[in-house]
Amino acid sequence: MANPITIEIIRNAFISAAEEMNASLARSAYSPIIYEMKDCSVGIFNKETALLGQSAGLPIFLGNLDHCIKLTTESIGGQRKYKSGDLYILNDSYLTGTHLNDITTISPIFHDGELVGFSATRAHWIDVGAKDPGYPMDATEIYQEGIRIPPLKLYDGGTPRQDVIQMLTINSRFKEAALGDLGAQIAACRTGEKRLQEIIRRFGLKTVNEAIDDIFAQSAVMDRDVITRIPDGGYEAEGCLDNDGHGDDPVNVKVKVYIQGENMTIDLTGSSPQQQGQTNCGLAQTISACRVAFKELVNPHTPVTGGNFRNLEVITPEGTIFNATEPAACGWYFSALGLLIDLVVKALSPTIKDLSAAAHYGDSMVITFAGTEPNRHTPFLSVEATAGGWGGFAKADGQNALINNVNGDFKNMPIEVFETKYPVKVTTYALRQDSGGAGAHRGGTGVVRGYQLRTDRSWLYLWFERYKTPAWGLFGGKDGAKPKVTVCIPNGETVDMLKVNARPLTRDTVVIAYTGGGGGFGHPFDRDPHHVLEDVLHGYVSLEAAKSDYGVIIREGTFEVDEEETLKCRTSSHNDCVL
Repeated sequence: MANPITIEIIRNAFISAAEEMNASLARSAYSPIIYEMKDCSVGIFNKETALLGQSAGLPIFLGNLDHCIKLTTESIGGQRKYKSGDLYILNDSYLTGTHLNDITTISPIFHDGELVGFSATRAHWIDVGAKDPGYPMDATEIYQEGIRIPPLKLYDGGTPRQDVIQMLTINSRFKEAALGDLGAQIAACRTGEKRLQEIIRRFGLKTVNEAIDDIFAQSAVMDRDVITRIPDGGYEAEGCLDNDGHGDDPVNVKVKVYIQGENMTIDLTGSSPQQQGQTNCGLAQTISACRVAFKELVNPHTPVTGGNFRNLEVITPEGTIFNATEPAACGWYFSALGLLIDLVVKALSPTIKDLSAAAHYGDSMVITFAGTEPNRHTPFLSVEATAGGWGGFAKADGQNALINNVNGDFKNMPIEVFETKYPVKVTTYALRQDSGGAGAHRGGTGVVRGYQLRTDRSWLYLWFERYKTPAWGLFGGKDGAKPKVTVCIPNGETVDMLKVNARPLTRDTVVIAYTGGGGGFGHPFDRDPHHVLEDVLHGYVSLEAAKSDYGVIIREGTFEVDEEETLKCRTSSHNDCVL
């Protein structure tokens, strides 16, 4: 048995190796969505495909890379088929769970001729040949969403298969970006191979495997310990997406969480059947989302390893939005997953109040511009996920302007980079006042981001969600603000919309996006009036909302709390406080 000091060194060596993989990927990628926004994840796994180390990345990716390795191994006929230097690629939504733009690469790792593990990456390619640039908002089947890749050998014993590489790049509208991003993923996989081999050479395979067993056992014990503190029983919550992009019928998400001893089961039976639009998801990503929800509540500050989630079971019937089958479109698979994660927390919140949080704004809120760059006369495509507010919780306010829960380490696009790369001027970027749900602990604020087009030839694509089920409050807290997008046409006309595919835009059109805020936690009248004053001074809350939502009267001239009037307001009918 390895000693505890050696185990900790090996544990952190795995994490360090994954972080180096991630740095290699980001620094050598071609597309800003990877090198600036970090729409990618990497991991190192043992030969049983259990996670050894991961870097910061999209948690919704990391939760199922192990599944992709298993599927690839089954596809090629078992582990004996792997050779040193091999590398595989896949993106099929029904296998990986995600949309076709997310490309997964997998490489086996050998030591002294023996298979000892795998390195894997996933990164978003800006275009994989869908019917619209990037990906459409109105597809009705997967064949409209781009090229579909089953597990496919890209490197054979270290030799690249140029025919496969050509097939992949020729199907993209942005061939150079596809080739550059592919190269970055290959480099990251090779980095992972080298680092795991170095760890094994330093400590010996026997010691490394003993350390892995101990690390996994620690993770499993900690998971079981937390679950046993939750009372046995069944807990339920439900909500809905606004629509599937076709019509206005809601897409229902129903969650049942069962606790029995040290085990948790998440049952999604009763959620909507797979839809005509793109709000469908492959099973692998649904399991990953349930793992994210589990990890939010169970030891969130410890790294994920192959020992986690052994006491978690996920049930979801085939043919539903969470276990879609061919030919369902899966472009916006993550919309339902963000809601699912929030609902798991909501279902359990009555029994674990101190671990719970109100809902967050809930979706990636994607805004895309495509068209022709007027100076270079070349096509351009910008894709942005937009930040929003997270829910308040038992000990603090929700975070302002944070990316949604499925995207983890995802960054916003710096304005300087955005305006340099694309013919678009960013006119506004600010926190959205009064968007956080009122509460003893306030919900975080959303953002306002404005764009002015600098080209005569462009199109707008939008997918903004959670208008019908905005971020709810808990324990008396209020809901966060709903999302909104306004298109301001140069002739003075304005149009509000949340979803649109390929809407033509002309020069000087301004698009203003407002993301939702997080829900509040606890009754607003329990918030310290001086904290409300600080919110007003910071611009998070208006004077009007301080009075109407919190019952706090602030003198406009001196910006001081009127203690006497505040007490009267809070002890009288709440309606008496409304302006």
